[in-house]
Amino acid sequence: MQAIGLYQYGGPEVLRVLDLPEPHAGPGEVRVRVHAAAVNPSDTLLRAGVSAPFLEGSPPPWVPGMDVAGVIDEIGPGTDTDTDLTVGDAVMAMVIPLGTAAGGYAEQVVLPAARVVRAPAGIDHVAASTLPMNSLTALLARDLLALSPGSVLAVTGAAGMLGGYLVQLARHAGLTVVADAAPTDEDLVRSLGAHVVVPRGADVTDHILAAFPDGVSAVADTALIGPVLLDAVRDGGTYARFRSPGEPGFKNVESVRGIRIAAVFVPEYTNRPDKLHEILQLAEAGVLTPRVAATLPAAEAPEAHRLLAKGGIRGRLVLTF
Repeated sequence: MQAIGLYQYGGPEVLRVLDLPEPHAGPGEVRVRVHAAAVNPSDTLLRAGVSAPFLEGSPPPWVPGMDVAGVIDEIGPGTDTDTDLTVGDAVMAMVIPLGTAAGGYAEQVVLPAARVVRAPAGIDHVAASTLPMNSLTALLARDLLALSPGSVLAVTGAAGMLGGYLVQLARHAGLTVVADAAPTDEDLVRSLGAHVVVPRGADVTDHILAAFPDGVSAVADTALIGPVLLDAVRDGGTYARFRSPGEPGFKNVESVRGIRIAAVFVPEYTNRPDKLHEILQLAEAGVLTPRVAATLPAAEAPEAHRLLAKGGIRGRLVLTF
């Protein structure tokens, strides 16, 4: 089985083509023949060694990748009682790459059946691979914020995949959405559903307050701007952060004026098939729209990581197997 992984942490050049033993599905598991794996910032953190504490005890090679789409090609013994998936079904899944060769950059991945769902009808493997992890993160943020229809949500980094999905979910939930964007991204962010678009940058808080002088109900800070955004949140509102202590870009934001700090950590939804099915339904309804920036053969994973590091990517880079 071909995979893309690493034996030592470092830059994109440490990624290499691997020939690994073919995995097989056990009880309660299915095997996915991967056709597409999205490239996420979390993959670069694993490659660079930021995730090393979670991989202690797992010898290399380590395989990145949290998003896959493909076809079921094996179902473990007795698993047919736990799932309605069958061999040949087109599926998508979020992968947690915390063991040896456990990530999604591989021709085949074995996963608990509950973590795999059919791909949305009419969406190909490449587009489907961009949905699971970022959509589930956005869904978790929506659920943690628990805002009532009509509430005002500010989203930073709205042109990115996570921010864009959150804008779409918020609009669908009846929220008023104010989002930031560079001039070249304004039309995109409006098309995703933002009611008000403000300039991105260091003074984004001032622009949000100019639009909503009383402050917003909540901020989802996918751009990792940090504490200054608290000034845009009304008393008793919520600030959602998307990085954990020790991760690059983490900002220590402490509560003031009764503002709640909500930590969005997508593994909380790892074993929530109901949430994965909700993503499926939202995508089929057109609420969530996948965005693919470019596809590259899996062997060009180092170049995909270099392109991601340059910034400015709108949509996901996807590796094909």
